[in-house]
Amino acid sequence: MVDARDLRDEGERLGLDELRALQRERLRASLRHAYAHVPFYRAAFDKAGVHPDDCRELADLARFPFTTKADLRENYPYGMFAVPRERVRRIHASSGTTGRPTVVGYTENDLSLWADMVARSIRAAGGRPGDTVHVAYGYGLFTGGLGAHYGAERLGCTVVPASGGMTSRQVQLIQDLKPGIIMVTPSYMLTLLDEFERQGVDPRGTSLRVGIFGAEPWTEAMRREIEERFAIDAVDIYGLSEVIGPGVAQECVETKDGLHIWEDHFYPEIVDPLTGEVLPEGEEGELVFTSLTKEAMPVIRYRTRDLTRLLPGTARVFRRMRKVTGRSDDMVILRGVNLFPTQIEEIVLRTPGVAPHFQLRLTREGRLDALTVRAEARPDATPEDRDTAARAIAAAVKDGIGVSVAVEVVDPESLERSVGKIRRIVDLRPRG
Repeated sequence: MVDARDLRDEGERLGLDELRALQRERLRASLRHAYAHVPFYRAAFDKAGVHPDDCRELADLARFPFTTKADLRENYPYGMFAVPRERVRRIHASSGTTGRPTVVGYTENDLSLWADMVARSIRAAGGRPGDTVHVAYGYGLFTGGLGAHYGAERLGCTVVPASGGMTSRQVQLIQDLKPGIIMVTPSYMLTLLDEFERQGVDPRGTSLRVGIFGAEPWTEAMRREIEERFAIDAVDIYGLSEVIGPGVAQECVETKDGLHIWEDHFYPEIVDPLTGEVLPEGEEGELVFTSLTKEAMPVIRYRTRDLTRLLPGTARVFRRMRKVTGRSDDMVILRGVNLFPTQIEEIVLRTPGVAPHFQLRLTREGRLDALTVRAEARPDATPEDRDTAARAIAAAVKDGIGVSVAVEVVDPESLERSVGKIRRIVDLRPRG
């Protein structure tokens, strides 16, 4: 039997000293590339009084300015590209629901790197050449579907490009084509779970053995729910289109103790969300990434808004990031109390009578903000079960988070669903 360690690629075999030397070399090259070819970065570096040659050690990166999503939008569509548009082989973009979309481009080499990183991620999750991979991330401008697709093919897998939607058909495909691996958002995996049970099919009896879930924060409670009801290993994958897409970091199936960041290509920092100060390893803050090898659109100190912490490597030499606990821009401040959707998710998942589908609705009553938790009832829940669940959720939020909320337990499958990132927060407060 082949030892899993023998399947690691050249980058995964680096020693720590070798990795740090490679990072220094690639970081300096990436800073020079951005400064020479992206007017935004030349102006930003000059304004901050720094030059790529000033970066001699990894710690020197803290002297360079941040990049934000607003910067990408202000340079829409091609202002952040570091190569002529004719060298760009693919373009992806965000939805643009909160303003202009963020456009990202890839050269031929970028696409190859991306496929390599997703292949590495699938292998770390337990996938092997010859496996069948059911990809239920959305295809199109969203990076999830195509990123997973080309990475699985690069590893040597058979790909079922199911995309999102048509849930009943997905269940049929899983039964007929017998994939061993599924790649999908965790919230949509729960929707598939509901459909298996609606059809009277035991989800524990499928061919699936590994689920690779990403594109939204999810909790350890949701992992337990999925693993117990599907009888699979559920592991986390992380990425974002501005950095490259899925495949920036991956949880290893043998440890499930956080996501190893592929640091030979993406350099991480954790900063204080308010001050921007770099925090010591182990402290929670906002995750910041600098690309080390991207050609079309290098990013320097990109603020992800994702909240996590960095820890030493275990299954790999690369540092780990803890599961994302939330986003700094998703934090709800309710009557002076900081609240994240993941906190509500943990409460909903342990409450009998409700399904793991919920939504937070923010309103304003007079001068005060109010929050209503809307959770779906399980199909077999009685009216009494619903009332009991509503009281239990309200009490748990009050006791555990310290704020009073209203709770509505609504009919099964009545909340808006998405095949991509679930809309957890609906803000109905008046503007201005």
